[in-house]
Amino acid sequence: MKLSHAASFLCLAVSASAFTLQNKRQSIIPTTSSKITSKSKTTSLPFVLTHDLPSHPRSSSSSTPILSMSESSTTTSTVQEEEGKKGETFEFQAEVGRVMDIIINSLYSDKDIFLRELVSNAADACDKKRFLSVTADEQSVDKSPAEIRVKADPENQVIIIEDSGVGMTRDELINNLGRIAQSGTKNFMEALGEGTADVNLIGQFGVGFYSAYLIADKVEVITKSMQAGSPQLRWESDSGSSFTITDANDADPIEGSGTRLILHVKEDAMQYLESSKLEELLNRYSEFIEFPISLWKESTEYQKVPDEEANKDLAEGEEPKMKTVPITKKEFTPMNTQRPIWLRPAKEVTEEEYKDFYKAAFRASYDEPQKWTHFKLEGQVECKALLYIPGMLPFELSKDMFDEDSRNIRLYVKRVFINDKFEDILPRWLKFIKGVVDSDDLPLNVSREILQKSKVLNIINKRLVRKSLDMFRELAEDEDSSKYVMFWNNFGKYLKVGVIEDEKNKPELVPLLRFFSSKSGEEYTSFDKYIEGMPEGQKSIYYVTGEGKKNAMLQPVIEKLTSRGYEVLLMTEPLDEITIEAIRDYKDFKIVDATKEGLDLEDDEET
Repeated sequence: MKLSHAASFLCLAVSASAFTLQNKRQSIIPTTSSKITSKSKTTSLPFVLTHDLPSHPRSSSSSTPILSMSESSTTTSTVQEEEGKKGETFEFQAEVGRVMDIIINSLYSDKDIFLRELVSNAADACDKKRFLSVTADEQSVDKSPAEIRVKADPENQVIIIEDSGVGMTRDELINNLGRIAQSGTKNFMEALGEGTADVNLIGQFGVGFYSAYLIADKVEVITKSMQAGSPQLRWESDSGSSFTITDANDADPIEGSGTRLILHVKEDAMQYLESSKLEELLNRYSEFIEFPISLWKESTEYQKVPDEEANKDLAEGEEPKMKTVPITKKEFTPMNTQRPIWLRPAKEVTEEEYKDFYKAAFRASYDEPQKWTHFKLEGQVECKALLYIPGMLPFELSKDMFDEDSRNIRLYVKRVFINDKFEDILPRWLKFIKGVVDSDDLPLNVSREILQKSKVLNIINKRLVRKSLDMFRELAEDEDSSKYVMFWNNFGKYLKVGVIEDEKNKPELVPLLRFFSSKSGEEYTSFDKYIEGMPEGQKSIYYVTGEGKKNAMLQPVIEKLTSRGYEVLLMTEPLDEITIEAIRDYKDFKIVDATKEGLDLEDDEET
C-alpha cells in the first residue's frame, strides 16, 4: 500500500475526537483507588526504538516530540488476584485494534520482516544495556555480556526470541508496549501523508514490536529489568482489545536481565517454525548485528566408533575395527560470525578483505572488483558506505541493462539489512554499482514505500553519486589507460544514459565519455583529447553517425573534414546519437553533425 493510502486509512481509523496531540505523558487509570501513572521520562526498551539517551552514540535527537494519549482516551484496568499472583488487564478503546490492523497491513508488505524487527529491537536492548552498564553504579545493575537467542518450538507452536539486554520494569511495560494508542497517531499520520513529519517518529509507536502479530495470534513478553531488585514480569496480548501484566515467577528464570519474547504462531505461518527458515531470515537480515545471535538448530557430526559387529571375532592384541556414524544433536549455533568491514577504518582493511567481502556479499565468486571506495558521511546525515565497480558486467544486466530484479545496493540501518531494491538510492544510470550503505539516520521499521519519502535518502543518494563519479575519474586519470578502457567497454553505455537523463550531473559525465574518431584508429578519444588536437582556427567539434565504425567512416563528409586536418568523432551506436544531441557544446565549442545539410566550414577558416 502506498504511504498516502496508509495515512488516509489510519486517519479514518482514529477519530479526531478521541485522539489529540498532547505534551504530557500517557496515564492509565485502574478501576481500583490507586492510580498508575507513567514516568515523565521515556524509558529504554528492547522492543521500542526510543530516543531518550542523547549521549548514546546511536541515539537520535532528544528533541523528538513525545506522542502521548489524551485524557479523553484513558483506559481502565481491573486488578485480579489468582493463586496469589497479581494480574492487571488493561482494556483499550475499539479504535486501537483497527489502528494496529492498518499499521500491520500497510507498513509491512512482507511477513518475513517480523524476525528482522524483533532481533533488531533485541539488539537495541543489548546496546542500551552496554551503554547503561558503563554509566551506572558498579553494584546497581547487571553487567553480564549481552546476546540474542532464537528458538523454534514446533511441538508447542511457538518461536522464542530472547535477549540479555536492558529488560523492562512494570511501568515500562505499561508505558511502552501499550503505546500503540497514542494521541498523536492521527496528527502524525496526517503530517506524514503531507510529507511534513519526520518518519523516525514511527519508531515510537511500537510498530516494530507489533510486527510480531504478522505471524503470531498471541504474544508473551517475559522480562526482567537490569535495575537492581527488579522482579520477573509477563506482558501478554492476543492483539485484541487488551493486554495483561502479571508476575512471571512460574516462567524459566532470566539470568541477570533481559527479555524473552514468545510468539504463538498462527496456523497460516507454520513455515516459520522450521529452523531452516529462521536461519535463512537471520542470514538475510541480521548477519551483521554486533551482538552474538544464536539459533537453536539440529546439527550432524560424524564420529569414529568401534564396529561391534566387525570386532566380534577380534583376536587378542589386534587393533579394533572402527566405523563412522552420524551423531545428531540440537544446540544453539552462532549465526552472525562475519564482521561488517564497512564499519572499520578504511586504512585497517586489506585489499584481500575488500575483495573477499565483495565476492561473499554479492555472490560474485568469479568476479574481481575493478575499484572500490570506502567512506563515511558526516554532518547533516551520518552513514558509512562501501561501493564497488564490478570487474565485469553483472549477468542479470547483460540481458537487461536496467533489470528490475538486479539488487546491487544493500541498505542497512544500524547494521540491520533493510532492503536491496530501492529505486531512489542511486539513479538508474548507476545500476551497475554494487555496495552497502549503513545509516543510523534512517527509520528502521517502515516499508520501502515510506522509506523512499525520507529526505535522508536523498542526501545519501547525492553522496553516492559523487563518490561513484570520483571512482570513474580516478580510473580515467590512471597511468594505465587499459583500466579505463576496460571500464568503458563494460559500463560506458550507462554513462551515456546518465548524460541523457541526469541534467545535474551531466557536466561531470561528459568528460568521461569516449568515442572512436577518424584519427583514433582502434583506440578511444575524449572531448578533451579532441580539443587538444584541433588545428588553429577550428571552432566546432564535428561528428558523424553510422552503424559501426566502418560504415561511419564511409560518410562523404569525412574526406572533406580530414583534408582540413579536422578530426571527426564517430557515433557508431544508436545510443551515441541520442547522447551527442543532449550535449550540444563542450568548453565553448559547438558540437556539430557534419552530415547535416548546409554545413558551412568557412567560419572555421576565418582568422
